[in-house]
Amino acid sequence: MKNFALIGAAGYIAERHMKAIKDTGNNLVSALDKFDSVGIIDSYFPNADFFTEFERFDRHIDKLRRTGKKIDYVSICTPNYLHDSHIRFALKQQADAICEKPLVLNPWNIDALEEIELETKRKINTILQLRLHPSIIKLKKDIEEGPKDKIYDIDLTYITSRGHWYFTSWKADISKSGGIATNIGVHFFDMLSWIFGDPVVNTVHLSEEKKAAGFLQLERARVRWFMSLDFNSVPKEQKESGLRTYRSITVDGKELEFSGGFTDLHTKSYEQILKGNGFPINEARKSIQIVYSIRNSKPVGLRGDYHPLARL
Repeated sequence: MKNFALIGAAGYIAERHMKAIKDTGNNLVSALDKFDSVGIIDSYFPNADFFTEFERFDRHIDKLRRTGKKIDYVSICTPNYLHDSHIRFALKQQADAICEKPLVLNPWNIDALEEIELETKRKINTILQLRLHPSIIKLKKDIEEGPKDKIYDIDLTYITSRGHWYFTSWKADISKSGGIATNIGVHFFDMLSWIFGDPVVNTVHLSEEKKAAGFLQLERARVRWFMSLDFNSVPKEQKESGLRTYRSITVDGKELEFSGGFTDLHTKSYEQILKGNGFPINEARKSIQIVYSIRNSKPVGLRGDYHPLARL
């Protein structure tokens, strides 16, 4: 049984990490969040120590290490801009890190973390859960077994409407979240570049607080993408069904079915990490570069090959 600590225990995604730790037969020893609405811990690890101040948490983790109850892994579910700082903390405590997406906001942050890995001889694992989804694994196999010179046409649409709270939270601050393409899109860009190769052209057509759209040319795919946090972007049929989200990926006009199968992907990720097969940080480099370029590109407007929903 491995000992875990969790930073960012009050966050939306933290419960999936608690569940993964429990499902893999391990123990959450200590958790940290500046917010104390963390009653969900009782459903998984009621005996875990909890802190709202980093300094006390730091002292506690160091004390455990010195008394022989060392933390093996630190799971990180904090706001995006804090990830690399919390990863450094984990490695300096002689623990491996498990970090939510996006691993970091800038490509050069990965270089610095690789140096610390070498110095501390610890490992950083990044959560790239879509790579473990059965439909995505099948798509990758089909592409690898298909014609080697074929270029695929892909439309990626991801609409996940958010209420007013979102736009007063850290997620709406581009310096903290990286913006919409980074915060909600990075794992899709990771998945596409994992299957279809390196980015060749990266054009941004639209970049607003609530929506973004662009064209991404990969080695083996032409990708038109659209992402939105605006309920008005949800197609009429989904709205009438009471849904607030819409997710679609078409490959050469054929819909990729992956509406289900998401609930246990964090547990699958933890299973692989505990076997020593987690995704190292260099695996995240391509997608971090893609979203960094999107964030720092000037939108060209509706020119060229753009996603149809960008017209809205």
